[in-house]
Amino acid sequence: MERDLTHGSIGRNILRFSLPYFLSYFLQTLYGMADLFIIGQFDSVSGTTAVSIGSQVMHMITVMIVGIAMGTTVMIGKSVGAKLKKETSKIIGNTITLFLGISIVLTCILLFFVNPIVDIMSTPTQAVAGTRAYLMICFAGIPLITAYNIISSIFRGLGDSKSPMYFIAVACFFNIILDYIFIGIFHLGASGAALGTTLAQTISVVIALLAILKKNTGISVHKEDLKPQARTLKNILQIGIPISLQDGFIQISFIIITIIANQRGLNDAAAVGIVEKIISFVFLVPSSMLSCVSAISAQNIGAGKDERAYKTLQYATMIAVSFGLVVAVCMQFISNPVVGIFTNDVFVIKMGSQYIRSYIWDCMIAGIHFSFSGYFCAYGKSGISFLHNVLSIVLIRIPGAFLASKYFANTLYPMGFAAPCGSLLSVIICISALYYFKNIKKEITV
Repeated sequence: MERDLTHGSIGRNILRFSLPYFLSYFLQTLYGMADLFIIGQFDSVSGTTAVSIGSQVMHMITVMIVGIAMGTTVMIGKSVGAKLKKETSKIIGNTITLFLGISIVLTCILLFFVNPIVDIMSTPTQAVAGTRAYLMICFAGIPLITAYNIISSIFRGLGDSKSPMYFIAVACFFNIILDYIFIGIFHLGASGAALGTTLAQTISVVIALLAILKKNTGISVHKEDLKPQARTLKNILQIGIPISLQDGFIQISFIIITIIANQRGLNDAAAVGIVEKIISFVFLVPSSMLSCVSAISAQNIGAGKDERAYKTLQYATMIAVSFGLVVAVCMQFISNPVVGIFTNDVFVIKMGSQYIRSYIWDCMIAGIHFSFSGYFCAYGKSGISFLHNVLSIVLIRIPGAFLASKYFANTLYPMGFAAPCGSLLSVIICISALYYFKNIKKEITV
């Protein structure tokens, strides 16, 4: 299970590590869409709306848990690179204790506030009961969601990105089967979708635990490793919390931009919603680069190979930019048929085509700051990633989308540029931060 990422071709390491990560993200996206697709076949619009709103809430919670878990990935990567097996065992043990506490507290809080959450989401009256039932079941299953994500973060820190891909594939497979059983056969509606998701996650966690027991990693966790240690917990949280807050803030910004689009009317709202789905698929590659750079660089930093860590950043940036450029150029010519996959409405296709032709440039630019964010996280400086994302959202993305929507009422093309312009600010901040820290390091060395 443990893979040494401090030797061999950097480009090959990136491809070997990022491809399973990419497929994991892809499967996770399909996992999230399965509930909506299946309930749409067997239930009413209110059931579909309930699952849509409930899954939006759960996605936000999940990405924040994943953000904190990034701290574990980086810390394990560093200790593996430094070949400190006792330290690795301690980090894994403290991670288990930390996230066990987080999941229990989070479950209790969310179950208590389920009704206010349903209200905050402006849930239509017909969907309130279904949304509440969906969230109650999913909130009860948060310890399982947390367990899956910390197990995956541990594997990735050890240099193994394939196993988490297998785990999510298992969850996706069983989720589809259970959805058809609970929704199609037993007609449980939104509750059935939640039960399918939670039970599929349970099966995935059980298989992951069996995989850990079966594989010989040379690392064993003892009772004393589970005892909380302030320094270890501090290091994990110092990296993880800024990423978690950043991801949560990004989700909020998406909701705000959706609200801005909703105010323009039904057709524009539908166009923006479709484009966001397309973008979520396209962004699988930049997202994979972030996680890939953080894991590989962490091992190399732990091994004292800072130059390899920097080269990992360079390679990942080139891959992300090349991919983003090709996709952005192609989309200028195929935007209509791509948007048309999701709708037959001519006006929605027209507006969606306008929006995606400007928005798509963000795939190339965001690929740069995603790679930088992974590099900064590997050095324990995830606060930089949080800072540039927040400034980008507050100063450009949200106000840019609002102003473009207000002054260009007949087209979505200018509104789409808010995202790449925001990413451009992030890139400037990232390059400036890298230049600053490299100069500081030179001065210390001298």
